[in-house]
Amino acid sequence: MRVLLVEDEKRMAQALCEILRQEKYDVDHCADGLEGLAAIEAGAYDLVVLDVMLPHKDGFSIAREARAKGIRTPILMLTAKSELDDTVTGLDCGADDYLTKPFRTRELLARLRALGRRSLRSADGALAFGDIELNRGASLLVCGENSVRLSEKEFRILEYLIANAGQILTREQLAVKIWGYESDAEYNNVEVYMSFARKKLNFVKVRTEIKAVRGVGYELRYRDV
Repeated sequence: MRVLLVEDEKRMAQALCEILRQEKYDVDHCADGLEGLAAIEAGAYDLVVLDVMLPHKDGFSIAREARAKGIRTPILMLTAKSELDDTVTGLDCGADDYLTKPFRTRELLARLRALGRRSLRSADGALAFGDIELNRGASLLVCGENSVRLSEKEFRILEYLIANAGQILTREQLAVKIWGYESDAEYNNVEVYMSFARKKLNFVKVRTEIKAVRGVGYELRYRDV
């Protein structure tokens, strides 16, 4: 799961990045409010950890502008403020949860896990669409009694397609989501790994398919017959 941390305190950011990476999150860090908003708008992240006090644009404004543009990525807001009015302001601006500094690592991780489950609409560690299921813990694609292990990129592609079922995702969206906002990955990487993911779907004999929409992108569909 890819996390964006928007935090300008250097020591705090370093500590949080280390903690999250130990928990197997992919983490990108921004120390500036404007940079953080641009990264959120790119749609590359599953979760955002957002500080309130930031250079150039505060966390309240970032959350408000992101929600106004239709971005639904779960946001956990961090702040040194503990007054009730600030908590209410953060939630009213679009934050999904609010954590006051200093906080315990266990509480931060628990809240991120809860937001992550909500983001992917899965309560048991699995994500399903049509006749397929993804098992995150084992990195497996499952269909009935058939299963196959997925590479990291294959898993991310299918995870993103399932989480956005019913929508056509462009190659640009997929490239940013899978390889990151600042990655130099080219669009042909998307096509290569999309081919790999399709082969895994065929291997477990599913009716679910990755459909290429000419000139637009890709969509996950389920064949009834």
